[in-house]
Amino acid sequence: MNVFWSKMALPRFRTGVFIALLIVFAASVYQFNRMDEFTFNEQLGSGYERYEKARVVEVTKEQLEKDANIQGLYRGTQELKIKILSGEHKGEILPVTNYLSTMFNIHAKAGTKLVVNISTADASHFNVTIYNYYRAPYLYGMIAIFLAILWAIGGKKGLKSAVALLFTFSSIVFLFLPMLYRGYSPMLAAIIVVTTTIIATLLLLDGWSSKSLSAIIGTMIGVILAGGVAILAGHLLHISGFNTNDSETLLIIADDTGMKVEGLLFAGVIIAALGAIMDLGISIASAVHEVYTTNRELGPRALFLAGMNVGRDMMGTMATTLILAFTGSSLMSLLVLYAYKVPYDQLVNMNLVTIEVLQGMTGSIGVILTAPIVAFVSSRLMPYYDRMTARKAASTLKIEQAHPVPVDSEKAAVSQ
Repeated sequence: MNVFWSKMALPRFRTGVFIALLIVFAASVYQFNRMDEFTFNEQLGSGYERYEKARVVEVTKEQLEKDANIQGLYRGTQELKIKILSGEHKGEILPVTNYLSTMFNIHAKAGTKLVVNISTADASHFNVTIYNYYRAPYLYGMIAIFLAILWAIGGKKGLKSAVALLFTFSSIVFLFLPMLYRGYSPMLAAIIVVTTTIIATLLLLDGWSSKSLSAIIGTMIGVILAGGVAILAGHLLHISGFNTNDSETLLIIADDTGMKVEGLLFAGVIIAALGAIMDLGISIASAVHEVYTTNRELGPRALFLAGMNVGRDMMGTMATTLILAFTGSSLMSLLVLYAYKVPYDQLVNMNLVTIEVLQGMTGSIGVILTAPIVAFVSSRLMPYYDRMTARKAASTLKIEQAHPVPVDSEKAAVSQ
């Protein structure tokens, strides 16, 4: 064990261990996703639906009226000829009627790429309807531009940030969601994903150092505290995943999958708060590290106060970020409440408002509690880590002096 930890001082060895752990994690997630699971929307029998790409060849007829109040909105019908670009009907040119309304408004022109729904009854009977614009290339383009800007401005660290973002996204899609769907505890799933994401992201960005270790420990404690506050507040407010908008649909799915709907709300709070808490944690750890590097004679109290000075400046902005994010996600619903002039007693006791306040406040409390935790951990860990590194270096030097490496006599003569 001592040999292992002594080798951890070597950058290449640490990199190898990190890559090996990532490979083991990826293999475990891959095997987990290969396990059998209930397919809720499985299509049985001869009938099925497919969504395929198509291009408008010609607009043969259209009866459209321009909306008098909404700019650029048309209502009516279009008769189109479309060419299917994918699937079993690829290459076929088919007629289709496109209906335009306020909610469903796909204004097609010659050359427009669309996604169509092909509902098949049997081999010779199928119906084609317009589903939506084909947006995938533009979405991919936006992602590519984002990654290019991140790399161009952030350099090597920007590229590492992109890799960390990809890891976080993969963890949510291939681990967090499958665990929830298969009936695992939402809190357990959230803690596992949060832990792996924090460790992988911070080690990838800052390597194995006292700064990254301080941020990892403090951030994990802060996120868990945010989850604990959410559970306590949910119990006091009598609110849970059953009170969310999609709870009815999720309960139907849960009958066949065992999904625990009641805990989804609190797992969502933990995931939502992760970004802000991790941002605050690494910022405070970096500040304490810079102060300690400048003056290694400073004691834990001085380092703690330095970290808290940065933390106090960031608390308000991070808490505001969380509250604005939750508010923005429910903007349409809030506008409806405003328009109907909902009475105060009804407003403050609505599920929607209670959930928004619960999410915003618990996430903000997690951010506030993370500041002193990271400052405390950094003020203790960084001097200790520095002393341990110095001891290992001195020990290695003594071993090398006690057992010098023999030099070949001929090479020694040549060197002379």
